[in-house]
Amino acid sequence: MNNHIAMYQSGEIEIEVSIDDETVWLNRQQLSELFARDVKTIGKHIVNVFKDKELEKIAVVAKFATTASDGKMYNVEYYNLDVIISIGYRVKSQKGIAFRQWASKVLNLNRKQLWLL
Repeated sequence: MNNHIAMYQSGEIEIEVSIDDETVWLNRQQLSELFARDVKTIGKHIVNVFKDKELEKIAVVAKFATTASDGKMYNVEYYNLDVIISIGYRVKSQKGIAFRQWASKVLNLNRKQLWLL
C-alpha cells in the first residue's frame, strides 16, 4: 500500500484522511466527526452495512497501526470510501456528499500524479 495523508476541511471539521493508490480510509472516530454522529451510531451503521450484505467486509476494511492519545500504538479498523458512502446514505448527510466529492477529486489527482511517474 502506498499510504499517505491528506487533510479534509469543511466548516469546523478537519480530518486527517489516509489515502492509498485506490481509495480513502477513515476510522470510526473520524466517521463520527465527519457525519456529526456518535461513535456508537456509526458502529451500528457499519454493522448493518455488512449484515445487509451491501458490502463484503474483507474488501472494504483494513487495519492500520495508529498512535492513540495515550501514545500507544493500536491496530485500528479503517473503512474505505465504499463504506463511507454507504454510511452517508444511511445518515442522510450533506456532509457525506461533500466528503465524497472531495475524495473523488483527491483520488483523481493522485491517479494523475502516479500516471506522470
